[in-house]
Amino acid sequence: MATLVLFVGAVVALSSPASALVDKTMEVTYTCQGTTFTPAELKVTITAPESAALSGTAAVKWKLPQLTASKALAGTLKIDGSLAVAGGSAATLSATQSPTVTVAASGTYTPPEMTGTLTAPATAGTLTLTPVPTTPSLTLAYTPTAGGTTPETTNCTFKTGGATPASLAIEVKQGGGGGGTGTDILAYTCSLGVTDTDPATVDIKVVLTVPTSAKANEDASITWTSTIQTTGDPLKAPAAGLPTGSKLFATLKASGAGAPATATGEVAMPATTAGQDITTLPAVTVKLRPTTTGSVTITPGDLAFGTSATAAALTCKAPTTGLKTYTLTVGNGSPSPSPSPSQTPSPSESNSPKPTKTTTVTVTETPADETPTRSSKTPKAGADTGAGGETGPDGRLFVLTGSMLIVAAGAGGLMMRRRTIGKG
Repeated sequence: MATLVLFVGAVVALSSPASALVDKTMEVTYTCQGTTFTPAELKVTITAPESAALSGTAAVKWKLPQLTASKALAGTLKIDGSLAVAGGSAATLSATQSPTVTVAASGTYTPPEMTGTLTAPATAGTLTLTPVPTTPSLTLAYTPTAGGTTPETTNCTFKTGGATPASLAIEVKQGGGGGGTGTDILAYTCSLGVTDTDPATVDIKVVLTVPTSAKANEDASITWTSTIQTTGDPLKAPAAGLPTGSKLFATLKASGAGAPATATGEVAMPATTAGQDITTLPAVTVKLRPTTTGSVTITPGDLAFGTSATAAALTCKAPTTGLKTYTLTVGNGSPSPSPSPSQTPSPSESNSPKPTKTTTVTVTETPADETPTRSSKTPKAGADTGAGGETGPDGRLFVLTGSMLIVAAGAGGLMMRRRTIGKG
């Protein structure tokens, strides 16, 4: 039985000013036994993010090295990996995948990367990942397509002292930059306008730097950093070049805490050569404004190049699955502006009766040689005496009685005057 030694290798990622999210890696040695692959010293990389949000998720990735087949293979290779977890609800983290493999004897095969999803606790702290010290923690089970259903399993056991560093620590914090179950490298579909019948598939690594905290009804600034990879098609500028004054437009997708469904940032594009490859992209700041407290789930969206995001000369559509998610935690902030309440009259103003304007005119027949008819008027407005209530009758009764006495006196005087005129 052959012995296969696997090194889970790592390269320490260096942080850059443009990205606050740093992937951590760990070097581990496994001793493997099986008949499917010939003995070799191989390197495998396990990668984890440096932080995760409260109750969020973190993607831990296994990248296996190139394997050499001991015989011709045509079937399925099921790969299972596990790590011990301290500080979380689960004691182990597992990942599995079952790619199809077809390789000649002594040929080489590189398995695709596999991902395990780690759920962070609701309280701040640290998740610590270490190799499982006992039992096989990495297995490769080959099942041929024809000629058998029993898998040929290669079991790999952690070699004591074979981890450098000895563990991986993921900080769990509010607004942590933990990713989701997706990946940083996205396969964008890039086309020149709406008539392009042969779009390019461009691999772009997208990293979003999310603030550690945000407030409701205030802008949160998110930095979008893009790095074009060499694994996909090149990103070519239009044959006529980008229009003068072109910008790069980056759109985020968001949900939760009353945030808008999309938010777009823009930045001036550096000079590009017509028809040539675009190799570097500037960082973009996108402002997102949640309106309530809670958590906002953010994923990268489309890219556009031109003078307008809606009529771009070059557009790159993001995939709809496999996107890495980011979490923004929103606390209390400024209250949302509300219209001033309308002025309403006080009860005394709305219920009190207003004085009624009354005019009384008395006309008498006068001989032609007499002076014009005289008229008398009541005052334009009387005093508001209010209601009597328990203190006595309403004051308006007295005013009405007095007014009637005055009118009666005036009428009597006029009658006496007419009698005097008739006698004369």
